Amino acid sequence: MPPKSDSVEGIVLNFVNEQNRPLNSQNVADALQKFSLKKTAVQKGLDALADSGQISFKEYGKQKIYLARQDQFDIPNGEELEEMKKANNKLQEELAEQKKITSEVESEIKGLQSNLTLEEIKSKEARLQSEVQEMEEKLSKLQSGMILVKPEDKKIIEGSFSEKANQWRKRKRMFKELWDNITENSPKDQKEFKEELGLEYDEDVDVNFQPYSEMLVNLAKRRKVSR
Repeated sequence: MPPKSDSVEGIVLNFVNEQNRPLNSQNVADALQKFSLKKTAVQKGLDALADSGQISFKEYGKQKIYLARQDQFDIPNGEELEEMKKANNKLQEELAEQKKITSEVESEIKGLQSNLTLEEIKSKEARLQSEVQEMEEKLSKLQSGMILVKPEDKKIIEGSFSEKANQWRKRKRMFKELWDNITENSPKDQKEFKEELGLEYDEDVDVNFQPYSEMLVNLAKRRKVSR
């Protein structure tokens, strides 16, 4: 007589039949934790079912492997198996198609989520229109021949730039000469020595003198031509 479905044996029997694969007591106990069944109770249930012939078991040394009785299942013949394979292939194709559709929908949703809201569009439009207006006003002044920077102011700015850039170049040269003299016969690694002294090169702070040097050259050329 089969056990009650809500008893320990009933729960264990139902699980073993559903799985229909070799199981040990630990496999069953882990899977049935949701029923608050301890391993000891599961083991007793398996042994009772095996003793009553409701499940099969094999012993491998000290371990028992349990399996649902196969005579309770309808075993399909070759033709039925072939039909099942065809049905499975068809389902796999349908699944792949559904996954493709799902992926396209998700992609479309992400695209819509990345779009600006109406409020954001209006705000951006207003900002861009303001920028366009400023540039148009500046362009209009340039086209009319209006001088935006006074010649005397331009001369002062260029003079200040030339002085500071030349000082920069001079100090770089002075430091290099001094550093070469100090480290020429020093056994210390230059990089470690520099870090020890807390020195920083222009490159250490992402500064490059080359563009400023080129600006100095161009400035000198313009001054020469204007003379």
